[in-house]
Amino acid sequence: MTTKILTILGARPQFVKAAVLSRIIKKHLDFEEIIVHTGQHYDSNMSEIFFKEMEIPLPKYFLNINGLSHGAMTGQMMEKIEEIIIKEKPNVVVVYGDTNSTLAGALATKKMNLKLVHIEAGLRSYNMNMPEEINRIITDRIGDLLLCPTDSAVENLKKEGFEHFSTKILKTGDIMLDAVKYYSNVSAEKSKIYKQLNLISGKFVLATIHRQENTDDLNNLKRIFDGLEQINKDIKVVLPLHPRTRKILQQNQISCSFEIIEPVGYFDMLELLKNCLMVVTDSGGLQKEAFINQKPVIIAREETEWVELVENGFAKIVGSSTEKMVAAFDYFKSLKLDFNKDLYGADVGEKIFDAIKHI
Repeated sequence: MTTKILTILGARPQFVKAAVLSRIIKKHLDFEEIIVHTGQHYDSNMSEIFFKEMEIPLPKYFLNINGLSHGAMTGQMMEKIEEIIIKEKPNVVVVYGDTNSTLAGALATKKMNLKLVHIEAGLRSYNMNMPEEINRIITDRIGDLLLCPTDSAVENLKKEGFEHFSTKILKTGDIMLDAVKYYSNVSAEKSKIYKQLNLISGKFVLATIHRQENTDDLNNLKRIFDGLEQINKDIKVVLPLHPRTRKILQQNQISCSFEIIEPVGYFDMLELLKNCLMVVTDSGGLQKEAFINQKPVIIAREETEWVELVENGFAKIVGSSTEKMVAAFDYFKSLKLDFNKDLYGADVGEKIFDAIKHI
C-alpha cells in the first residue's frame, strides 16, 4: 500500500528545502509525494528552468494565490488546499517554516483530521508583530509531528508546555544544511555571477535587506544604508535588491555608492555566499546559510530565531543602528572564527523521512 504525502509550499526557499526530502521520497516506491505550490511569493526566477536545474519536482497543483491581505490569502489557500485534500486523500501533510502557506496548509489539514508534519518547528522570535511568528506558533500548536532544527527550538516548545500535548517533538537538525551542501556541488558550474561582477574572493561583503520593518521605515532604511556606505569605504559591498525596495530608494532620493544588483537566483546566491568576507542581512534563512558557508553574520534586526549563531559568536544583532553595524563589521573583519561546530546536524533529510515514516 502506497503512503501518500501532500507537501504544501509557497516560497522559493521552501522549494529548495523540500527538494532534499523529495529526492529521498522518490527512492521509496511505497511512498508518493504530491506537491502544492500556493503561489504566495510570486518569483520570476521560479520558471520551469528553476525546477529543472534545481532537480525539484514540478508541483502537481499551482494555486496562484498572492498579492492579497493576510486574511484573504490564508482563507483562499485553505479553501483550495481542502479541495485538494478531498481529491487526493493523503495520509500525511507536510508544511515548512512560517509563511501564510504554512498556516493555511496546517489549518486545512487539521480541519480534515489528517496528520500534520511541521518542518522547522519550535523557532521563535518572540516578536508578535511578525506575521511569521503567529504562523509558526499556530502551526506548532496543531501539529502532530514537530521536527525541530536546533536544541533551542526544542526548548522553546518545552517552555510552552508542548510536552503535555498530543504531539511528537523531535530534533532532526536543519534541512537547509543538506540543501546547501548538495547544491554547492553544482553552483560553481551553473553560476556566472562571480565573473560578471569582477569580484575577488574574500574582498566583498554580501548584504540583503528585505523585511518590511526595514524597507518601509525610512529612518531604519537610511541608517542601514549609512552603515553599508561606511563599510563600503573599507571593502566592497554587494546588495541584491528587490525592485520594490529600489523604488522606495528612488522615490525618497536615497543614493548609495556601493553596488546594488538585481535579485539573484539560488546558485548565484550560493556563489556570493561562498566567496564573500561576511554577510549583512535581515533574512532568517541567509543567517544559517552564511554559517554553513563559514561566514560571520551581521543581523539587521532586533532579534533572531537562530539564537545559537549569536550565542556561539558567529553573528551579532545590530538592528538598524549604523554605529552597531560598523562596529560589528570592524569586530568580524580580522577575526578568525572556528566554524567546526555542529549547530545544525547532518543527514537531516534522512532523519526527517524516517520520522514521517513512523508517524
